[in-house]
Amino acid sequence: MTFPINNPNIRAFTKQTYDQQSLDRIWNFLQEKEALKFTALETHLYPAAAAEDAQKTGYQYVWVRDNVYVAYAHDVMGRYQEAAATVSALMSYFKKIRARFENIITHPDRSHQVMQRPHIRFDGRDLSELDEEWEHAQNDSLGYFLWFYCRLVSSDRTRGFVQLGQEEYEMLALFVLYFKTIEYWTDCDSGHWEEVRKISASSIGTVVAGLKELQSLHRQNHINLETWTYCHQSSYPRIVDQLITEGQQALDHILPWESREPIEHARQYDSALLFLIYPLGVVSDSQAEGILQGVSDRLTGSYGIQRYPDDSFWCRDFQDLDKSIQTAKYTQRQAWLKENGRSVQRGEEAQWCIFDSVLSALYGQRFQNTRDLHDLERQTHHFNRALGQITGYEQRVISHQGHEEIVVEIPPCRCPELYYLQGDRYSPNVSTPLLWAQANLCIAFAMMQQSIEGR
Repeated sequence: MTFPINNPNIRAFTKQTYDQQSLDRIWNFLQEKEALKFTALETHLYPAAAAEDAQKTGYQYVWVRDNVYVAYAHDVMGRYQEAAATVSALMSYFKKIRARFENIITHPDRSHQVMQRPHIRFDGRDLSELDEEWEHAQNDSLGYFLWFYCRLVSSDRTRGFVQLGQEEYEMLALFVLYFKTIEYWTDCDSGHWEEVRKISASSIGTVVAGLKELQSLHRQNHINLETWTYCHQSSYPRIVDQLITEGQQALDHILPWESREPIEHARQYDSALLFLIYPLGVVSDSQAEGILQGVSDRLTGSYGIQRYPDDSFWCRDFQDLDKSIQTAKYTQRQAWLKENGRSVQRGEEAQWCIFDSVLSALYGQRFQNTRDLHDLERQTHHFNRALGQITGYEQRVISHQGHEEIVVEIPPCRCPELYYLQGDRYSPNVSTPLLWAQANLCIAFAMMQQSIEGR
């Protein structure tokens, strides 16, 4: 499939085959333009977007999931202290809200009230919760944190930077008991996209990844699960093993679909499943091929990759919708679109800029294991697609809200959240740059570097 390269300077740098010199040229250009710059808050956390209009979209706040990916990017680029600082800040936040874990463990029925669950979106400036109603039932966010925190604790590169004292032990124990209490393998959560609640493979798989890293910590003697007596539980190794088994069995039943239950919300194709292949590595080869085939056949567009079919977020002319509809909860937005005859037509879904980088890294990892040149070709193809998504010059988005015409300037050389149809033309949306997209592109760069060195 052909794809545009939106920035003319980057077009001159892209290659069908990269060597060290050509990769350095692109990297140096992007560094000069500050295209991959991460500016942390004083707490070492990161807002979702560094856009000037972030406050209008709520993207000035912190998401747990996005920060794990930024920390992971720092780690793969060798910025170990930055990675550890971000994950440690997230641990501080979870310790601050530990009562939410304890309340649900003690009173399981409270898990049905979404605002009673651990909040996965908060004010990163002071680690305070937000009063705004939000779809906080996101098991994937909790799974991502557990996965990467445990990885850093076990890593020789970062172990000294990540504190693991009594309070941290207790929080890890609470994560285990929380997942056990809500029976995460059958729990309907809002998942990666914070939308309708369903039993989602992408959420289950992320929790499995986190529990496996915790299990690995125990087996490497970095922690001792047998000594955990929180809430009178004395058999944590068995509990963790059982939770992993339940999750794996659920994945085997659901995959390669994203969701089969409840039937009214069943979804076959969803790009969030890519993360189970890379970086989490919790699916079999055959399951991975089924996921990749579905994304390639049903979700890949010229400008990016859709999240799932009939996705209404940033569908055609989304910029013209009233801000209250743009930022509304999924169910509210869907109801408004239906009432106003704005149902999503196939092919009008937004094309996102977080997936091609992940696919490039995924195929790069494969190439380094197999030395199959076809994997290197696919790594390069998706690497170039990700580079092509970087904004060009003179990006101006004009919206019409009521009788008011609004002009939004999109800066050049930035990683957008997505491209959407404005009229018949694809434009980057206002959440530019999105730090999750930046992080994934950095990961793709690091993996391309490894492929060049290995080759």
